[in-house]
Order: sequence, then structure tokens, then C-alpha cells
Amino acid sequence: MSLESAPEEVKLAVDLIMLLEENNLDPHTVLAALAIVQKDFEKKVARQD
Repeated sequence: MSLESAPEEVKLAVDLIMLLEENNLDPHTVLAALAIVQKDFEKKVARQD
């Protein structure tokens, strides 16, 4: 499967991984930040339901 035909969430994940890796961030910092982002988006989804 090429990235071009991949689902949107896969494309976004690849973009995020590239961005994070290019900035040489500590993996623990990245995981902590992603946990915050996930909680924020879960709240947004809950408000939409």
C-alpha cells in the first residue's frame, strides 16, 4: 500500500512522526505531549457526540 492511498489517519501519523523525528525530541517528552493531545481531542470528540 502506498502512502498516497493510505487512510487519512495513517498519513497524519506519518507526518507527525517525521516532524517529531526531525526535531530530535526526547521520546519520553514526545509520549507525554501525545498523551496531552489525545486527552484534548477525546474531550473535543465527546463534546461533538
